[in-house]
Amino acid sequence: MAEIPGLDALLTALNAGETIPGGSPHHEAMHAASQESMRITAELNGRYHSPDEVRALMSELTGREIPESFQLFPPFTADFGRNIRFGANVFVNSGCRFQDQGGIEIGDGSLIGHNAVITTLNHDMLPSRRADMHPARVVIGRGVWFGSNVTVLPGVTIGDGAVVGAGAVVTKDVPASAIVVGVPAKQVGTVPEG
Repeated sequence: MAEIPGLDALLTALNAGETIPGGSPHHEAMHAASQESMRITAELNGRYHSPDEVRALMSELTGREIPESFQLFPPFTADFGRNIRFGANVFVNSGCRFQDQGGIEIGDGSLIGHNAVITTLNHDMLPSRRADMHPARVVIGRGVWFGSNVTVLPGVTIGDGAVVGAGAVVTKDVPASAIVVGVPAKQVGTVPEG
């Protein structure tokens, strides 16, 4: 990945949950990282790549080593890239979009279905401050399963072993082993033990 001035300071601010004012040096670094992310994901999505090549591109995107057991079926987009952490044996299906500035952590053995959208930023509610962004980390536990077209909003934690049904919009934390569906997602059951 190309050297991005101010990236380390930006990541520190994002991971601390600090507001990123529009037009600030942090905002400029965020924009530069987004441009680099678009370059890498264009390469990822532009032609066939072997699983090893996919992992290499994802390592370049995230700036960290990707587990050998990680699998991703393109296309995939991340509008920042540098704040995603994948556990072992994670599978990300095609069409997923990650807005990862606030941080996305996906635990070991989780399965992310087609067209999932994970968001970690909110814009300010005040029209005069609308360009300001408020980051909030999304944490997905171990062994979580997303159906297709799931949307996860900023600041949500999804507990180990949970199942999020197709089309659900997750607006609040999901307990471990819960089955949630709907808009907004509501618990409708518990994953059986065993």
